[in-house]
Amino acid sequence: MINVTDNAVRQLRSLLSQRKEDSHRGLRVEVAKGGCSGLHYEMTLDQCKDGDAIVERDGVQFFIDDESVPYLRGATLDFTDGLTETGFRIVNPNASRTCGCGSSFEAAQSG
Repeated sequence: MINVTDNAVRQLRSLLSQRKEDSHRGLRVEVAKGGCSGLHYEMTLDQCKDGDAIVERDGVQFFIDDESVPYLRGATLDFTDGLTETGFRIVNPNASRTCGCGSSFEAAQSG
């Protein structure tokens, strides 16, 4: 499934602790059509839905819908907090081409 770094876990835990109404939520990671390369990542705080794959690490959960699983298999979810870039980002071995924005990609052809 998807790998989640310690930085991503810490950031999600921090986000959830800031708002008590989100205490039973996790981070939904989805792949949707659109973006400059054909597909793009979407991430929102959400609750688990039927059919979701769940990645749990250190008490927080990450949800991936069944349509996004093939695009994210083996990918790594990280959180970067730097001068030029801050936010969750995905390093995806299934992407044959990515856009400069970092949130849009083209899936590698399966064979």
